Amino acid sequence: MSLPEHGLVLGKFYPPHAGHHHLVRSALAGCERLTVLVSHATVESIPLADRVAWLQEAHPEARVIGTVDDVHMDLHDEAIWQAHVDIFKAAVPERIDALFSSETYGPELARRLGARHVEVDLDRTRFPVSGTKVRADPAGNWHFLEGPVRAGLAMRVVALGAESSGTTTIAEALAAVYAARGGAWAETRCVPEYGRAFSEEKLAALRARRPGAAWSDVRFDTADFPRIAARQNTLEEAAARAGGPVLFCDTDAFATAVWHERYIGGRNPAVDPHADALRHHLYLLTDHEGVPFEDDGLRDGEHLRPWMTARFRAELERTGRPYVALRGPHEDRLDQAVRAVDALIAGGWGIADPLPEYR
Repeated sequence: MSLPEHGLVLGKFYPPHAGHHHLVRSALAGCERLTVLVSHATVESIPLADRVAWLQEAHPEARVIGTVDDVHMDLHDEAIWQAHVDIFKAAVPERIDALFSSETYGPELARRLGARHVEVDLDRTRFPVSGTKVRADPAGNWHFLEGPVRAGLAMRVVALGAESSGTTTIAEALAAVYAARGGAWAETRCVPEYGRAFSEEKLAALRARRPGAAWSDVRFDTADFPRIAARQNTLEEAAARAGGPVLFCDTDAFATAVWHERYIGGRNPAVDPHADALRHHLYLLTDHEGVPFEDDGLRDGEHLRPWMTARFRAELERTGRPYVALRGPHEDRLDQAVRAVDALIAGGWGIADPLPEYR
């Protein structure tokens, strides 16, 4: 028996979870080509574009599209049934041969779409999860989320500060604290500072040409900084896809713009798109006061530390980024940081309720 030519999977995917991915993969195996339709109501707080992008990344073989559907669900109201079907047909006007679903209303919806129904794990025995459960407790259901969704939901915390002010130390220590909590938190990661690796490579390349060259001989170009910022974002996105509910970053692309001021002078507008590309929920500004300057071979700006601290603070405040200044010895800074991150987590993800459903 030949497979149906065109299959359809539809749902809110609010957010996508393992049950949804199982449904889509089952449908991909059960038809020649598949359309996944994401139905979005304007009261929902996860943007439609994000959900479409997450599903498309997870299922590149499918066509994923979105539509706005502000009609609540009522399986006992003929007019509401028809309103939903009209919206679905407007979004997917071509013939639908098979509807794949894990819903009790699947057979009736398939009939109204002129398609045959294919049931997939109706009792949710394969993956005992729902969008409702994930929205209520993302961290508790983190193991049901795939990489793109994890990256979209992870709370991102950035440590930034002047040279030798303890950003790497605090970021790595925080990652260890939260990983030790177990469960989904065991997957907590710390994103390293790419600018440092770039600097090491630049010094090594110079020494290959001029043996004995020192860090003071290295020169940066303004074009280096957009490259550093872009690579920093790539590393962060990869870590977020593999990590836990909170991600710690040892600097970010936003900080790279200030480092451009330090090494080149002035701003480079080419850094700004990278600085604004990712959302960060909290910044931890490591004050230089009380932290001895350590020259590790890639530092020479002890005299600039007060200026750098002030510039970071000014830019955080100018752009409205939430931040906490960390002061005192390391143990105090770690305690301040943990309290700030715990408060962030306690505030929750703030995912809005969908439209009501009457089944």
